[in-house]
Order: sequence, then structure tokens, then C-alpha cells
Amino acid sequence: MKTLILAFVLALVPVAVQAGEAVTYAVDGETFEGYRASAPGESKGLVLIIHDWDDLTEYEMKRADLLAEMGYDAFALDLFGKGNRPTDTAAKKKKETGKLYQDRDRMRRLIAGGLREARKQNDKETVVMGYCFGGTATLELARSGQAEDIAGYVSFHGGLATPEGQTYPSLTPPVLIAHGGGDTSVSMDDVAALSRQLESAEVPYEIQVYSGAPHGFTVFGSDRYQKRADEQSWKALSDFLATNLAD
Repeated sequence: MKTLILAFVLALVPVAVQAGEAVTYAVDGETFEGYRASAPGESKGLVLIIHDWDDLTEYEMKRADLLAEMGYDAFALDLFGKGNRPTDTAAKKKKETGKLYQDRDRMRRLIAGGLREARKQNDKETVVMGYCFGGTATLELARSGQAEDIAGYVSFHGGLATPEGQTYPSLTPPVLIAHGGGDTSVSMDDVAALSRQLESAEVPYEIQVYSGAPHGFTVFGSDRYQKRADEQSWKALSDFLATNLAD
């Protein structure tokens, strides 16, 4: 509990110097830049973080640092390419995510490449998690059934719709969904549809809905941030990691 309280305090305080380090890596001949944060002692396992639609920013770095303080090695990957950090919503963010939505095979390859890089740090079982677009990408990887030694998947306010022709394999590891009840971008109908799909595939899952929480409720300092939902969902993640990355 003390660790969680400290984590929330740190999360609300601007951090000038990150605790981890930038990591340049290659996937299919392209250059990407991720962020690695290591547990101070013996690691409890590896957590792979997939970023939101503005690519890897201080937000994901801060989350990685918090996970490291909790005893996990964390790696935040990059899906857009080194130096490509879009800031304009219309011209860049939608364009970059749109490229990956239209080429799901490429999305999966880039996630797999980030996972390979992360496992140079820690080759233990891994939990994959993501925020908004990253939550959508996390479920894309889950549906692929291609990643080995994955202990679970976690989506924070991510897209939940399953593309036509895709399904969840019956042996998919546990899934945790953190969703805002006030989310106008991802509806409760999407939540119900996902639940039916996971039930049909007999995939172990948990869906937590936080009343009144809007889309992006975990983003520190934004007008969408909801402290209660952020803290509750982070606690849910902590419990999920403790259960699924247990030695």
C-alpha cells in the first residue's frame, strides 16, 4: 500500500529527469526509440507499455518509472519511428494511427519488435498494457495469438471493437479492461460486445467501469483526468500484475 501511495504522489508531480533511459532499436530496418526503466532489485517480471496516439511521451515514461518502483522491469515501445512525435491532432496523430489501423500486420510486427527489444532487458513472462490507441493495439496483439510467454493484457480507455474477421484465440491469457463510464468515444455497447466475445472464446477477463470517467481518464494534468478512476485502475493493474506475474 505504501508503494502505491508513493506512486500516486510521484505521478502528480512533474519529473524533470526520468529514472530510466532511452533505447534506440530497429524493426525491419526502421529505427525506433523506446524507453526502459528497470526495477531497483530483483525484477518481478516485465511490463510492455504501448503508447497513446501521440507516440511515446513523458506520460508513458512516467508510467514505466512507476512500474519500476513497484518492482517490475518496464519498456515503453515506439510504433511511429524515432523522432516522429506528432503534436497536431488532425494532421499528425490521426494520420499516424490511421496508417497502423489500415495495416494491422505492420502494427503487430512493430509491437513484436518492441517486445523483442524489451526482452533483452528481461526474458521473464510479460504483461502487455496500453493507453487509448495503445489499449487498442494491446488487444490487437491479444487477438493475434502470436506472442509467446505473455502473462496477460491490460487496456486503459482503449478501443474495444474487434475488426471483421478477427477473433480471440481460446488460449488467450487473462485480459483486464479499464473503461470510463462517461467515455463518449468507446461506448458501453462496445464493452458488452467485447464481453460476449471473450465469454465465447472462454478467455479469462475482467472489465472495470469507473462511473463518470471520460475517455483518457488517466492522463495527468489534462481536463479529462479523474483522480479516483486513475487510482482505482492503477490498483487493478497492480493486483493483475501480482497475480499473473507471480514467481
